[in-house]
Amino acid sequence: MNLKILYQWNVVLPVLSVVALVLTWGRDLPPPVVVIVALLLGGAVLAAVHHAEVVAHRVGEPYGSLILAVAVTVIEVALIVTLMISGGEKSQSLARDTVFAAVMITVNGIMGISLLVSALRRRIAVFNPEGTGGALATVAAIATLSLVLPTFTTSRPGPQFSPAQLAFAAVVSLGLYLLFVAVQTRRHRDYFMPITTAGEVIDGEDHLEPPSARTALISLGLLLIALVSVVGLAKGISPAIESGVASAGLPHSVVGVVIALLVLLPETIAAVRAAARDRVQTSLNLALGSAMASIGLTIPAIAIAMIWLSGPLLLGLGGTQMVLLVLTFVVGTLTVVPGRANILQGGLHLSLLAVFLFLAASP
Repeated sequence: MNLKILYQWNVVLPVLSVVALVLTWGRDLPPPVVVIVALLLGGAVLAAVHHAEVVAHRVGEPYGSLILAVAVTVIEVALIVTLMISGGEKSQSLARDTVFAAVMITVNGIMGISLLVSALRRRIAVFNPEGTGGALATVAAIATLSLVLPTFTTSRPGPQFSPAQLAFAAVVSLGLYLLFVAVQTRRHRDYFMPITTAGEVIDGEDHLEPPSARTALISLGLLLIALVSVVGLAKGISPAIESGVASAGLPHSVVGVVIALLVLLPETIAAVRAAARDRVQTSLNLALGSAMASIGLTIPAIAIAMIWLSGPLLLGLGGTQMVLLVLTFVVGTLTVVPGRANILQGGLHLSLLAVFLFLAASP
């Protein structure tokens, strides 16, 4: 690695973030330090986006979209588990709040802004309805199994699964996610390749040579460093987030929304960049893949963590949340079926995101 590489921002920021993590770990942070840590956290997120894109470019689509989706899910699971360990009774619904927020942000926010960006630039956003429809159906099935059914089961009081039901839901969710990955990467890989507005399949980056194996390995290492920094620094400032939410008089569920917004920032940036390059399918792969991984990997991980965690795990959604979830999937289905979208569809999804955020703050 030469001196030029050493001084690049995407190398310096992960290193500085790790240094900050070591210096602040386990300490009560005064407000000025919280601000500095938050800035380094944002820098680590941006660095993670860059290095994930380098690795994704090396391995190609649709594998590249999976890399960032899994990386983001690792951050999410780590944050949920660490906050549940230290959060007491208020954290019993944190997994539900975070996962539900992730679904609403990905399906409405990332999808909506990607479609809007592409439609504004080229009037029509074109994508493959077979692959996108299958992804949306899988997200709907896993979300209903994990977030809706617990409200109606009767083995345990409250919106929670019994241990057997939680284990079954975790296995099914993980199985569906792995089945989708197999379809996406092998059996029907062509369903998830980006296409242009003219309907031409884009296999690889236009006129851009993929990075060398050495460059990709360096980026993979820096990606891991950035992810560790994001998790650690986010945990460090989480008390400030929780106290800020409480001081503002907002429901504790807003903490889950903040976590989801934070961990999904890399995917949002990557999806918007892809949409601006006429790769809407890549954007939708990122959005729906993140939603699927958020549930299909987070729920099994939390189920395993509950072996050591005390207290109930509240997973079932309330009535308002279920209405928003159903409306999201109905609108999403109507968006996906034609394989073409304009600014109206983008605006619809972003409006649903705005409704979700408003009701999260003012239920």
